[in-house]
Amino acid sequence: MKRSKQGKLALAEADKRIITELQKDAALAVADLAERVGLTTSPCWRRVQRLKEAGVLGPLSHTIDPAALNLSLTVFVAVRTAAHYAQWLADFHAAVDRIPEIVTVHRLAGQIDYLLKVMVPSIEAYDAVYKRLTESVDITEVTSMISMETIRDSRQLPVTYA
Repeated sequence: MKRSKQGKLALAEADKRIITELQKDAALAVADLAERVGLTTSPCWRRVQRLKEAGVLGPLSHTIDPAALNLSLTVFVAVRTAAHYAQWLADFHAAVDRIPEIVTVHRLAGQIDYLLKVMVPSIEAYDAVYKRLTESVDITEVTSMISMETIRDSRQLPVTYA
């Protein structure tokens, strides 16, 4: 694992194989991981440690079935604002941080300023989230889009560009 002149991290093929396997199962034992990627245990462990130190691998996390937590409704919320000054941004960040049902927030280029992913058990629960958000910060326009079906929801990132 080396950095290019531009500071971009260049990953070796072994690092890419490690990342691919850990995205499938982050709880793999090092011996099992080493076997899957074609390394012995010690070099595999050292590579994993270097990937952690470089910030490529974050903390261990588990995928949880939303239905098991009674989160059967996913709503994508498009937010537009006329306010783009520092205090509004700080207030908006604080508002979305206080609402745990907002699980993802993206700042966008284009006609929509922010796209939020909200996970709740019902329309009534979403309405409560909507009210908490709109009472917390001045928003010009909110468009809510209810997901009818999740066709693909992969957390696995492509390693081909690294």
